[in-house]
Amino acid sequence: MDGENTKTGKAEHMRRTIVVIGTLSLLCGMSCADHDGPGTEADRVGVGASCVSSADCPQPEDGDAPQLVCLPEFDGGYCGLENCTANRDCPYGSACVAHGNGTNYCYRICINKAECNLRRDPAVPSNCSSNIEFVEPQTDIKACVPPSS
Repeated sequence: MDGENTKTGKAEHMRRTIVVIGTLSLLCGMSCADHDGPGTEADRVGVGASCVSSADCPQPEDGDAPQLVCLPEFDGGYCGLENCTANRDCPYGSACVAHGNGTNYCYRICINKAECNLRRDPAVPSNCSSNIEFVEPQTDIKACVPPSS
C-alpha cells in the first residue's frame, strides 16, 4: 500500500508542478513580452493597425485613456495616438514621432518588417524604417511606417 501512496503522491506533485509552471508561463507571456515582439502594449492597443477612419482603430475601454486616430494619408491608414510629447506618453512598444503634418504621434517601434504588419492589411504593409524623426532623438530604434498615398 505504501508503494501506491508514493505513486499517488508523486503524480499529485507532478500535476501541481505542471500547473505552477503553466501559470508562471502565462503570467510571463502577459507581462514579460519581448520589447518589440507581438506581445507589446502597442500591439494590444492597436498602434500601427490599418484603418480607413478613426472609427476603424481599436479604442480603449477606459474613457480616460488616449484615443487612437487614423492617419488616412498613408495607404491603408495608420492607427496612432496623437499629441505625444515624449516616448513615455506612448504605449510600451511604440515611440513618439514628429509627423510631417505638425502633430506628434505614437508609432509602433520595430526590429523587422514582420513586426509592423501584425494588424495590417497584407495589401498595404508597413516597413520598419530608421528614416523617421523621433521626438526624442533615437539612434538605436526604428518605427513602422506604412507607404504614403
